[in-house]
Amino acid sequence: MPVTVADNTCFTGWTSNSHLPVAARSLDRGKVGNVPSAIQGAAVAAFTAAALTTAPTGASGAGGKPRENAGAGVLVIGHRGASGYRPEHTLASYELAARMGADFIEPDLVSTSDGVLVARHESAIGDTTDVANRPQFADRRTTKTIDGVEHTGWFTEDFTLAELKTLRAKERIPAIRQENTIYDGRFEIPTFDEVLQLCERLTEELGRVIGVYPETKHPTYFASIGKPLEPALVATLDRAGLNRPDAPVFVQSFETANLRKLNDELHVPLVQLLEAKGIPADLAAAGDPRTYADLATPAGLADIASYADAIGPDKNMVVARNADGTLGAPTPLVGYAHAVNLLVHPYTFRNENHFLPANLRTTGSAVDYGNVFAEYAAFFAAGVDGVFADNPDTAVAAREAQ
Repeated sequence: MPVTVADNTCFTGWTSNSHLPVAARSLDRGKVGNVPSAIQGAAVAAFTAAALTTAPTGASGAGGKPRENAGAGVLVIGHRGASGYRPEHTLASYELAARMGADFIEPDLVSTSDGVLVARHESAIGDTTDVANRPQFADRRTTKTIDGVEHTGWFTEDFTLAELKTLRAKERIPAIRQENTIYDGRFEIPTFDEVLQLCERLTEELGRVIGVYPETKHPTYFASIGKPLEPALVATLDRAGLNRPDAPVFVQSFETANLRKLNDELHVPLVQLLEAKGIPADLAAAGDPRTYADLATPAGLADIASYADAIGPDKNMVVARNADGTLGAPTPLVGYAHAVNLLVHPYTFRNENHFLPANLRTTGSAVDYGNVFAEYAAFFAAGVDGVFADNPDTAVAAREAQ
């Protein structure tokens, strides 16, 4: 019998006929071996059999030589969709990413007041919607402390889904991406269900699997206000028939405790995100002194491998920046991660000079494009398994050039 979501949209085409060339198998986190090869196979369904069977440990090691055929089989993850070209976390942005060749689209998930998961970079929506121009919601403006940081504005958890649906998205960084502002006011805030429906439709239309790579945003905070993200996430994936080892799904978080919990409830790959500085919010709340730097050590990565299948580090943790802002040498992180069979998906690759290493910027303004292909080449040579990209077409072109 077909599995359906709440609005009766059928997901059988995506879940039962995804043309994945690997058999379903249980993820066995905590036992190193060939687990990432199975994950890689499920994730890169449209790639060649050779790419599917390449284990991460075949890539560069700590202090080792760059791997051969660097870039082959690397996943392209549309970061917030194709956010270099459309306002982020809109169905238009996600669809464009898929059409540009992204293997996965990445929605950040937050909750509404009535417990529906929607896609926003943060629960604060003042910078990404027109809520400030809606007088009927003026009294919703408030100040909150989230993960120890004070924020003033409007927040998804104070709106019902019906109310959020009256708002329209806008470009988050208009000073850098002015061209995206022509789309301000055109797109709704999508629900997670709607994102899955889009993946289903595009998979059928494009003839290749379009995966989904959701992130749980601020899970400790949402749990503290009685709106935990995990039950709705698990229920949505269950309802869509996507809670299985060969589903085209990764689930990610900057926190550790909710991934450990999800390890008992989900059968899809889990990804521990890592910031270059600071401490996971859940560890800080629990009085645990471990920092992201501690998690990135060999011992920390071995612990991550007991509950997750990949890491998503700040890209400066993979290839360092020199003191003058130029691109430096690869760190040992990829080798350390691969040694415990963790995939490595660094973030975020962007085309504009503003975001590039100093030596890869072109003459002109901060919004002009720089030599991002050289940056991709350096990370492919370092042995990464995937990249989060605001400009998925550029990432695909860089991969194809290898």
